[in-house]
Amino acid sequence: MKKKAFAFAAAACSLAILLSGCGGSGGSSSSSSKGGTVISAWESEPQNPLIPGDTNENGGGKVVDLLFARLVSFDAKGNASNEVAQSITPSADGTQYTIKLKNWKFTDGTDVTAQSFTKAWSYTANAKNAQLCSSFFSTIKGYDALQDAKSLKGTEQLSGLKVVNAHEFIVTLNQADATFPIKVGYSGFAPLPESFFKDPKAFGEKPVGNGPYKFSKWVHNQEIDLVKNTAYKGNLVAKNDGIDFKIYTQDNAAYADVQAGNLDVMEEVPAADTKTFQKDSSLQAYNKAGSVIQTFTIPSNFDHFKSGTEEGTLRRQAISMALNRKELVSKVLNGIGTPAVDFTSPLTPGFSDSLSGNSVLKFNASKAKELWAKADAISKFDGPLTFSYNADGGAKPMYDAIVNQLKNTLGINVSTNPIPTFQEFRDDITKRQVKGAFRTGWQPDYPSAEDYLYQLYDSAAADGAGSNDGDYKNSKFDQLMLEAYKAANTDAANKLYQQAQEILFNDLPAIPIYYNNAAGVAAKGVKGFQINWQLLPVYEDLTK
Repeated sequence: MKKKAFAFAAAACSLAILLSGCGGSGGSSSSSSKGGTVISAWESEPQNPLIPGDTNENGGGKVVDLLFARLVSFDAKGNASNEVAQSITPSADGTQYTIKLKNWKFTDGTDVTAQSFTKAWSYTANAKNAQLCSSFFSTIKGYDALQDAKSLKGTEQLSGLKVVNAHEFIVTLNQADATFPIKVGYSGFAPLPESFFKDPKAFGEKPVGNGPYKFSKWVHNQEIDLVKNTAYKGNLVAKNDGIDFKIYTQDNAAYADVQAGNLDVMEEVPAADTKTFQKDSSLQAYNKAGSVIQTFTIPSNFDHFKSGTEEGTLRRQAISMALNRKELVSKVLNGIGTPAVDFTSPLTPGFSDSLSGNSVLKFNASKAKELWAKADAISKFDGPLTFSYNADGGAKPMYDAIVNQLKNTLGINVSTNPIPTFQEFRDDITKRQVKGAFRTGWQPDYPSAEDYLYQLYDSAAADGAGSNDGDYKNSKFDQLMLEAYKAANTDAANKLYQQAQEILFNDLPAIPIYYNNAAGVAAKGVKGFQINWQLLPVYEDLTK
């Protein structure tokens, strides 16, 4: 999710979980008023203003990632390197980190200081400010004291952050967190200039960052333009002179523009084109294994499906086992995807396709009917069960197929509920206004199982404090997350994450469907086209 509730298109698609919208019309040119080579890229209208701590979906996430440099950066394969950080040094017990900064500036000319980080992190963590990425800071000391919004002003600081001098600060955690030096590469941990705190609303419309690009303009529902930050000296120096993000409401319109040379790049392939895009001579095609998982979520308090109840567990498992994922991938995605066997992805460290309990993700019609009948014996459910999704993201073929499979296997009253735009869809989810199941997906923020599990299913990420959109809560799962943070090494932590997934297989707070392939297209003449570990183009490498 980034961020991320990831975008969905039948062929690829948070974060995002995934979630990003698709298509309208757009245009591309080799140069613009900014001068030099400018790349035009497919985009959806961001859900919120461009504030790092309040961006957990792919539309805003693409832009925020390019505008803001963090303590560490990731290369195309997800390998981390120090960026703004000169060093990140843990204490012997892993509960404290000393962070020293390089000399760095925001695009308004002001210095990036230790306080640029500590104030930004505290602002995001503070419940009064209602930031969507708040839960990412839950392991920092003092987080709990900032969670009663009614008693706060919004300016209170995390007690676990101590400024040593202008270029050094210390982070004290509630417990050891081996993922912390990687986690800080997520955009929610970006520093913010003083201008943000003076007027956050205005800042979100015209953000001032410190990354490889700087903000130029945002015409809502049309485009977001970025220009190269010539003062940037980090790891991701742009080879082009800017990125013009063109906002579409139909993915097929964007695809047609790529074919015509009017759009340079998009990280999606419309359902209708998945059979032919790799043979299409009018464009460049990309298709490799990816890291995004597509799921749908049933709210934990949804009647007859309530988490922790026998009836709810039976119905969730029945729904999952009634889905023929291989058929969905084959017929809807034309093979551009992989049936899900866990809650992370095949590219995630610690991934296993043989975890105990994952049989619940395998098609078994007779077992599904048996479980549904047992649930009906407890309390009869006549429906309807609706599946909501954003209509602008190419999700219709998949959810039509899911609904048909459930009707055919279980004979239940089920239907789809398309919501016009991704922004409206995410707003309804954030406000907890969606009744029934809804599409979710996740694009990783950093290469760790923790990002897929803690950020989506821990109690600390529920109730609007993070990306736990279904408000799932299980104390045993939460405890395993805490133990994983304290693990002596990554291998030990991954074993705990695998145990935690066994709980998820039983409870099914979300139901995994498939993993996206990294599939996308670029116009002829575009150079350096590749899709990274987050299933996004490596924008800074693109030239023409």
